[in-house]
Amino acid sequence: MLQAPGFKLQASSLVFKPAACSLWRVAICGVLFLSAAWISSFAQEADKIAVLTKQITEAKPDTDLYPLFEELKGQYFKDNKYAEFVESLKSLGAQQKTLEVFTNYYISLARYSQLKYLEEAQEWDDYFSNGNTYRDELVAGAQKVIASTNSKDMLNIYARLILWQFHKDQQDAFFESALEDLMSATLEYSEGAKNIAPIKDIADRLISYGEKGKSKELYKIYVKKLVTSDVKEEDLAIIASDFLKEGNLELAESVYDVYIERITSLYPKEKLLPILIDIAKTFSYKNEGKNDAAYAEGIFEKLAQLGGEGVFDEGLLYLRAFNSEKAKEYNKAKDVYIDLIKQYPQTPHIDEAEFKIGIINTYVLRDIQTGRWYFEKLSQKETLSAQVISSIYQLGLLSQWQEDLVKAKEYYNKLLDKAKDSFTETVILTKERLKEIEEARTIEYNLKMFLDVSLKKEYENLDMSKSVVNSFPYRAEKEEAVKVSSTAYTGSTGCMQVEMQYLWSGHLGLSKPQLGQSSFDTNYAHSGTKEINLVVISPSGILDRNIDMVDVD
Repeated sequence: MLQAPGFKLQASSLVFKPAACSLWRVAICGVLFLSAAWISSFAQEADKIAVLTKQITEAKPDTDLYPLFEELKGQYFKDNKYAEFVESLKSLGAQQKTLEVFTNYYISLARYSQLKYLEEAQEWDDYFSNGNTYRDELVAGAQKVIASTNSKDMLNIYARLILWQFHKDQQDAFFESALEDLMSATLEYSEGAKNIAPIKDIADRLISYGEKGKSKELYKIYVKKLVTSDVKEEDLAIIASDFLKEGNLELAESVYDVYIERITSLYPKEKLLPILIDIAKTFSYKNEGKNDAAYAEGIFEKLAQLGGEGVFDEGLLYLRAFNSEKAKEYNKAKDVYIDLIKQYPQTPHIDEAEFKIGIINTYVLRDIQTGRWYFEKLSQKETLSAQVISSIYQLGLLSQWQEDLVKAKEYYNKLLDKAKDSFTETVILTKERLKEIEEARTIEYNLKMFLDVSLKKEYENLDMSKSVVNSFPYRAEKEEAVKVSSTAYTGSTGCMQVEMQYLWSGHLGLSKPQLGQSSFDTNYAHSGTKEINLVVISPSGILDRNIDMVDVD
């Protein structure tokens, strides 16, 4: 029997002191308080579920049940109570047949969400024991909704969305046809839709799965319905900016497209051009925040058409060139860098621009003669920069590849003489090349493969369309981590094949990626433009080559 604090326990010789007893009492009270709070919270949730269920079952025929079911779903989903939700839905459907469209849809959604949760939580016992049952209920529920509704009903297209996600996740034979069905039904729904939210919801889900083209198609429809003729131009700009702040690039771009189309016909050039410049700057490549270099280049192109060359000052020309380069529009980048040099011969970016023009001509456009001309021009400069030193290295490398070893050694020795104790990363590469010549060895395998594939006529069909290399950030500080990644495309699926070989070469910094690495992390100790080369080899032979450039400040 428990007595008051400070007294002996009847069945024990242990004596509690007042202070200790106070702590003991606080602990017991705390447990009781937490238990009471939990019970109260549980009761409130149960009450809320009961109220929502009652509202649903007693709703008038013209009541919009979707918000009620969404709120009911939220009560169960927040605690991952998917099985309980399904049982509740089955009970509701059995009681009122008029609710079956909703109960079937939410059973399908609950099972889909449950399977995703079990995978993420790695609750494999339930997953493997009951997974097939959950999948059957998922598919059956969605199909019942589709069979009992038409594409004018938002639950119809939401059910199709679940089916497509399910098949896409499984990568089974049905995901492509499911996507076609989803798009077709959504387009039909959009024709007379009063509630346009489902169009955006489906577009959002499509973009999350990488279906950029189809999501953009739906975003444009959504925007056309969102943006009525009486919306002011200033409000359009605000709507677009808000979507951008949310991180939804595609939707922001769709609104900006409407905005730009409208102001182009309404505003005089002196008002229009500054707005377009601001939009181009907003979307241009930057290390921080959302950006879309390809979209920005489209705005730059419109600026050039409307304002001519005079609209681009030195800063804007450099921004366009750099942005085009990061959008992988290398031919455009090369042309704009040339314009920059012609219009602003004293630009502080001249060494960077000339070096990049040399790299693009040589390794992207397969124009070794023009590339050499730019490297030679840089190599003659007395004032050294990282790009001057790298140009001398490129001249030596091209001579070595062409088996003019005497000339190659001249360039390499010239580089070592000029660099002295600086430009260590390029000096190390130079010494490796000299050692190859001295030991009568061929150029390092990865690098030679890149040179062969980029410069030999027999590989002209490899146009860099089956591979891509991306780095982040593109403008890095010394010692800052840089993530380099690649994707190789084979066949119609666009999947990256795990059996690919990745031959990396060039200025790779402190990293030495292995044959099977499609990505790697690195950093650079010295400033300059770092060319990163890649050749991708599939089991059937050379797939493609590509190049990227990182600028280190």
